[in-house]
Amino acid sequence: MKNSRDSYWMKIALRYAHHAEKTGEVPIGAVIVFQETIIGFGWNSVISQNDSTAHAEIMALRKASRNIRNYRLLNTTLYVTLQPCMMCCGAILNSRVKRLVFGSPYKDTKKNPFLKKIFSNLEKKNKLIVEKKIMKNECSNILSNFFKKKRR
Repeated sequence: MKNSRDSYWMKIALRYAHHAEKTGEVPIGAVIVFQETIIGFGWNSVISQNDSTAHAEIMALRKASRNIRNYRLLNTTLYVTLQPCMMCCGAILNSRVKRLVFGSPYKDTKKNPFLKKIFSNLEKKNKLIVEKKIMKNECSNILSNFFKKKRR
């Protein structure tokens, strides 16, 4: 269910996206919330960590799991500024996040039937609640502005 709390948490994820941008990373941020408390957060750190798996979602999942000392993140919500990729979808499923909220849709989802099918299965078979396009403009703008600057 879309609500003002979703916007509140997405604004925090956007702060992490801005942090990523300041460090030269693609500006994507994520937070994991359990009972109105952030238990994990992350930003894209692929370049700084020389790690192709250091996506914002993965970093947030790792921190949340360490914080609660369990890989099962039951009854949590993951907020991320960009729709997760296939790798992150797998990690989200394995960690048993209950709800996924993302801002900007991944542009290639429509062109990629496999990714589209993954999101359909996440919702139907895995009972992951997915909320789309929360603060879409703000989340899309930070990405498009970042890439415009890079192309100059």
